[in-house]
Amino acid sequence: MDPARTDPHPDVRPAAGPLRGVRVVELAGLGPGPYAGMLLAELGADVLRVDRPGGGSVFMPPGRELLHRSRPCAAVDLKHPEGRDLVLRLLDGADVLVEGLRPGVTERLGLGPDEVLDRNPRLVYARMTGWGQSGPRAAEAGHDINYLGLTGALHAIGPAERPVPPLNIGADFGGGSLFLVVGVLAALVERGVSGRGQVVDAAMVDGASSLVTMVQGMLGAGLWTDRREANLLDGGAPFYTTYACSDGRHVAVGALEPQFHARLLEGLGLTGRLGAQHDVAAWPEHRRLMAEVFATRTRDEWAASFAGTDACVTPVLSLAEAPHDPHLAARQSYVEADGVVQPGPAPRFSRTPGAVRSAPRGPGQDTRTALAAWGVEAGEVQRLLDGGVLAEDATR
Repeated sequence: MDPARTDPHPDVRPAAGPLRGVRVVELAGLGPGPYAGMLLAELGADVLRVDRPGGGSVFMPPGRELLHRSRPCAAVDLKHPEGRDLVLRLLDGADVLVEGLRPGVTERLGLGPDEVLDRNPRLVYARMTGWGQSGPRAAEAGHDINYLGLTGALHAIGPAERPVPPLNIGADFGGGSLFLVVGVLAALVERGVSGRGQVVDAAMVDGASSLVTMVQGMLGAGLWTDRREANLLDGGAPFYTTYACSDGRHVAVGALEPQFHARLLEGLGLTGRLGAQHDVAAWPEHRRLMAEVFATRTRDEWAASFAGTDACVTPVLSLAEAPHDPHLAARQSYVEADGVVQPGPAPRFSRTPGAVRSAPRGPGQDTRTALAAWGVEAGEVQRLLDGGVLAEDATR
């Protein structure tokens, strides 16, 4: 193989973001690993997703999993010695490995940190798990709701009656993917000084715990009550919550500062009718009065009424409505790629913008072209295909 080869994949748009030139091998997994791979690819990295033959998302049909967009996918049997050896050779020319398998799996496959870093000491070996690489629960299964539950974050979210899972954005993507990407970028910066790679152990429980740092601080300072819907930011405050409107839809109210709170009351016609903003004992009555007023108009009527003010009142849009919001549309926060409206890359860069580079790619959809772009000779690819070490799916 020629690790310096950078021929673009024909179905993946050329890299143009700030990570252009960084080469990443992603061992396919679920949720936070693929999201991290997508983010790195859309920041310009040359990411090759390696999936197992016949793999793919267990939740989404092939070609519809948006987390698989923007990078090619080759299907490799990692349990076959030649499949393992092929990936080791890919990693010889890579800057980063992203893997989200259970602790010990890559070691059993012969792709653990010791083997890989011995061959390529400059590699950043990024590991994404729920519980982390160590600790009593390290080998257990789990999902976002479990990791949030252990950190106290889930306990703080929802109405007083019960905790409510915030989709799977708290631990999987916020506490998982984003902390993994931060770890990768930090390790790459440090490598520029030391010349050496290292292992990044990104655990969703660690990231989710970090995300509630401010709330833990407020709890320690006696400024937070350790129960739901009783605090400033958990729906307990009548000026930081949601209200139903006459059409059954909702508005979000976030008038924390006194000047914003004054604009809120002015817009509701409640100026002078409520007591002190932070009189917790009066909050139920304040909420009742605000709820009565909000129930007199539709969501969009209230949105229009508060538009351009500092009352911090916005409509609660559905997933289908969000792409059509004038502000999001003006910023192109959503893009249409390959006929599908979807969130665009973030954050923004003034000189090296990221981009959605391709539609989601299925397992084996790019085996030949992707491996060729990483310097694997066509004859070797064919031999491995014939031997069942590689697989391809040209039907997608």
